[in-house]
Amino acid sequence: MMNTLTSYTLIAKDLPRSLARVSAEPAVKRDSEYYLKNIQNVKSVDDFMKDTRLYNFALKSFGLGDMAYAKAFIRKVLTEGIDSNEAFANKLNDGRYKELATAFNFVKYGDKATSQPGTLQPIVDKYVRQTLEVETGQQNEGVRLALYFARKAPAITNSYEILGDKALLEVFQTTFSIPAQTSGMDIDRQAKMVEDKLNLADLKDPAKLAKLITRFTAMYEMKNPSTSTSIPSLLVGGSTQIGIADSILTTLQSFKLGGR
Repeated sequence: MMNTLTSYTLIAKDLPRSLARVSAEPAVKRDSEYYLKNIQNVKSVDDFMKDTRLYNFALKSFGLGDMAYAKAFIRKVLTEGIDSNEAFANKLNDGRYKELATAFNFVKYGDKATSQPGTLQPIVDKYVRQTLEVETGQQNEGVRLALYFARKAPAITNSYEILGDKALLEVFQTTFSIPAQTSGMDIDRQAKMVEDKLNLADLKDPAKLAKLITRFTAMYEMKNPSTSTSIPSLLVGGSTQIGIADSILTTLQSFKLGGR
């Protein structure tokens, strides 16, 4: 395997190409075509949940594929919508459910919900991105986490969103060498810790976000070392050996550890 930083960089530097490759995979292409062809026939939450193929596709596009079995839970998310502060989705710490209810807003749009622009190609694009992250994670979990953080970070508005998302929290803890056991602390103390270590405004700055992710991949590699190997010449124009110690130490030298 290539190390975490190198693998992430190769994908991130030409993300459109990586996404195009995934979208052309036969299974992804078939499922995407089926979704676009049939989703506008769905007129209610019942219709949505009866078509297992559409239902699974939609949940996977929001990273909720492992919750497809919990149909009563998902039904409650969709039937209550997002407009009320008391809506189920608005009370959940995991923002993915609110995103799902926002995209498929049957409460607000009724039988026109699946004809809204946001339920068509944008859902397919989300599905492709999720598939890319999942496939990448099968080779290197650190790269999956980095891709996920890069996608979610610009929209983060408060520290509790990081604490409520297992993947985001793992990136934060790994980046700043914070023991996982701190998750047992009082939630407000954890939030203060995030604020002390991380300026959330920096997440909206592409250059600062890239630097943070570089630090994460270096720290992840330190904890989960990959085997040194050569980068395929197809990707970099020649055979180059990756020495883990040299590459990771060089990366870490550019950061002040233990703080911003």
